[in-house]
Amino acid sequence: MTHFFGRIAKLPNIAGRIYRNVFGKGKLPAIDRSKDYSHNLATLLGFEDPAFIELLRLYITIHSDHEGGNVSAHTGKLVGSALSDPFLAYAAALNGLAGPLHGLANQEVLLWLRKMQSKIGEDASDEAVKEYVWSTLKGGQVVPGYGHAVLRKTDPRYAAQREFALKHLPDDKLFKLVGQIYNIVPDILLEVCRSFIYFVSLLKYPCFVGWQGQEPLAEC
Repeated sequence: MTHFFGRIAKLPNIAGRIYRNVFGKGKLPAIDRSKDYSHNLATLLGFEDPAFIELLRLYITIHSDHEGGNVSAHTGKLVGSALSDPFLAYAAALNGLAGPLHGLANQEVLLWLRKMQSKIGEDASDEAVKEYVWSTLKGGQVVPGYGHAVLRKTDPRYAAQREFALKHLPDDKLFKLVGQIYNIVPDILLEVCRSFIYFVSLLKYPCFVGWQGQEPLAEC
């Protein structure tokens, strides 16, 4: 177990080494023990912009909330409960992130947003966004990022990321589109689900990964 925790402690260095090898950012700097985890990880990746460090700090904080109930956390505990090697339990947890209803959801949402932009333009009207959302639903698909199995209101982690974006990139085209969706989609889902009273409070609000990409309906 001691060896396992030692390897976990080295993950930021490993991530930094891989990133720098891929993107040609040179040698790894030394860990600065006077700085926090997020600052050091950002530096290892080759970023020194204070805004990026703040974003990484927010990102890591809201993801550390997943201590027990989601796919990866549950899988790691389940495999570990069989007294499997900790490395195998950790690997199983990471593999749980690969599905589109969990870790891959970020990419799924980003793809949906980019597809929408390519179809209706970067400065689309609210009406154009509504039409695209309706076409998604009528095509038998969900609106990525909306719906949560527990929360009955907007995920506070989503709100934290929205606040960050309002502060640092208020004019970003993708941010504006997500803001339009935030204002438009709940009423559409309310109309779709009005016959299913129990589900209305589950489905109409955005889940937490609103800026990295939002998770699919009812599977946050």
